[in-house]
Amino acid sequence: MIDATGLVNWQRAVKSDAEIEMMRKAGQLTAHMHGVLREAFREGLPKNQLVDQVQAEGIAGLPGLAGDYPAIVPIAPSGREASASHITWNDRPLTRGEATYFEISDCYRRYHCPASRSLFLCDPPSDIHRAEAAVLTAIEATLAAARPGTTCEEIATCVYDSFAQAGYEKANRTGYPIGLSYPPDWGERTMSLRPGDTTVLQENMTFHLMPGLWTPDWGLAITESFVVTPEGGQPLADIPREMVVKS
Repeated sequence: MIDATGLVNWQRAVKSDAEIEMMRKAGQLTAHMHGVLREAFREGLPKNQLVDQVQAEGIAGLPGLAGDYPAIVPIAPSGREASASHITWNDRPLTRGEATYFEISDCYRRYHCPASRSLFLCDPPSDIHRAEAAVLTAIEATLAAARPGTTCEEIATCVYDSFAQAGYEKANRTGYPIGLSYPPDWGERTMSLRPGDTTVLQENMTFHLMPGLWTPDWGLAITESFVVTPEGGQPLADIPREMVVKS
């Protein structure tokens, strides 16, 4: 007998050009949702109403690109709630002095392109600015290294090293493969960007890079979905990475 656990998922690890194109279309829709989020985010707005606007626009889609239901609902914690991952929304109004991160994805013909961005009402404190700089540096370092022949754990080390230079420590996984999926997960459950995973990256593999930072009092997540190319990781969506700050 041969253990065939995850066989189909592993066969889907390297995407065809047609699949990459569908993921880029999903990325256009995800970028549209983040644009709605940036415009609508304001003090006093109940978060469930904000999520309602973002999801409605995601489903409405763009001209020639109809949205679909994603495999995971929006992740949208604020303030101390954001010290943990995978928390959804509530009806509490958005409040000054709190960081909020939104992890959302639209879906095109069941292909996903998730992305997280962080937002802040009023001027963020220095520790959050420092965390943002560390995360942005980690993303750039990782994308530069994400070429065929690199291993998953080498990619993860790019994140850990960038964080360490800024005085942060992170030991959990920093990303996972994505593609076609249905609820309850848009991950493919095969390889993982973490220590000990020596899977070798191949061209046209696709990942959700997630170098988030979580403290006991706040969390900050800026993530990027990318495709492995000979020139490095190429983002599948065009979304400004910098933290959105509103007064």
